[in-house]
Amino acid sequence: MRSVTQPEPTHDEAGAHESVFWRRAAQWGARGPEWWLKVAPPVFGWAAAAVIPSARHAVQQNLRRVRGPASPVRDARDVLATFSAFASCMTEVLSNEAPGGPKKPRALVVGERWVRQVVAAKKGMVLVTAHTGGWDAVGPLLGKTYGLDLVLVTHAEPDMEAGEIQDAARRRAGVEVARVGDPLSSLPLLRHLQKGGVVALQLDRIVPGMRTLPAQVLGENGELPAGPFHLAQLSGAPIVPIFCARRGHREYLVEVFEPRTISRRASEAERQEVVDHVAASMTRFLRAHPTQWFQFGGG
Repeated sequence: MRSVTQPEPTHDEAGAHESVFWRRAAQWGARGPEWWLKVAPPVFGWAAAAVIPSARHAVQQNLRRVRGPASPVRDARDVLATFSAFASCMTEVLSNEAPGGPKKPRALVVGERWVRQVVAAKKGMVLVTAHTGGWDAVGPLLGKTYGLDLVLVTHAEPDMEAGEIQDAARRRAGVEVARVGDPLSSLPLLRHLQKGGVVALQLDRIVPGMRTLPAQVLGENGELPAGPFHLAQLSGAPIVPIFCARRGHREYLVEVFEPRTISRRASEAERQEVVDHVAASMTRFLRAHPTQWFQFGGG
């Protein structure tokens, strides 16, 4: 079975785009005036596309999965748009560490009623998303708007120092970060859900040894991490697909898909129906926003 998600890159595979050098450079650039934060990141993103061929190739391959084959001109345009969006999103997150403090982003939330419905039920929320434009910026906004006690679960980065730079900016914006291998191995996450909290997990990267479930993503046989679905089943918290796209400077689109609940006694077929719903939601969003999917580690 071929996975349409990406394996977490090793230190050697990670490339310069994940190195502490590039994060520190972005952190330094994020301390500039607001006009600089608007115009500079795309230039640095294009430069990264030029000097990191492995990442450029991975992005091109993922674009073809999402939207199908295209002309060389469109491929080049979409690759540059992806790197530009990534650089802008990273800069806007790292600007939380600037002397003026975090800047509040603007977000258009489509499907807001689903969030309000889950919050009103007070059963917690397993929020599933992907490495798309703006989650680090929009997460704190959602938390403050809806009163969510949100923990972002992510895996250790190849360069721990680089990861800590971004985590510090996330924490300053109001997002707690938990770096774990398998979400099921972390009892604090389950307790957080049982207290009505929100655990946010990303669906589109698989680390070695991670348990997975089969899924149709982007029209291909693939797999999704099993952890979010098991957490939802054990806690009774609804699982809610939420994806983000960057629309402009500090401006985002957030699309919320219908929540699903997995009962403790759900059959394998009932659980698979929820997995299929989540996979279809991710597919729909990625196809609508192909240049917002930030996958640099494999092709």
